[in-house]
Amino acid sequence: MRANAYGGFLLICSALLFASGCATTSHENIEGPKVDRISPEELARLLPQPVAKLTLDDVVRLTNAGNSAEQIIEQIKTTDSMYDLTPSQTIQLSHQGVDSRVLDYIHERRELAVSNNLADEINRREKQKQAELTNLKNRLWQQQRYYDPFCYGYYGLTPYAYGGYGRHFGSNFGLGAGVGLPWGCW
Repeated sequence: MRANAYGGFLLICSALLFASGCATTSHENIEGPKVDRISPEELARLLPQPVAKLTLDDVVRLTNAGNSAEQIIEQIKTTDSMYDLTPSQTIQLSHQGVDSRVLDYIHERRELAVSNNLADEINRREKQKQAELTNLKNRLWQQQRYYDPFCYGYYGLTPYAYGGYGRHFGSNFGLGAGVGLPWGCW
């Protein structure tokens, strides 16, 4: 009786060791996804270029002329002006009397343009990656169709109702057990 208990104990221990050995994996050789980084030259190309049809001096002049912040913002919108202000320029404009709402609008418009351009670039790259992935999948399907013996059959015999000798000689030719080709053999 004692020998049976000892044998059962060894069996359970060996099963646990086997299970723990199967559960451990090595992640040393696994690489993460490759990150496609934007170079400084590409970033400079992607950033919207400041176009100031209404110059900063004009904004100060309109402010000193008594125009409201909404009127100045409307002037910036109609002239489609964009500015890339440094913090010191913002402080200088504020000291010259430019309303904070105008400065906020200038900064928000710049940030929106930058984020839109970067989002467009990310979308373009994602579409390119999806097209490459689709192309790779199609190539793999073609290889499967060419090398899969169940798609063509051996010596004119195929387990499917369609196909037969070689490359699907004719409809219902050969030995068939199914209704059509398996998924991926068209």
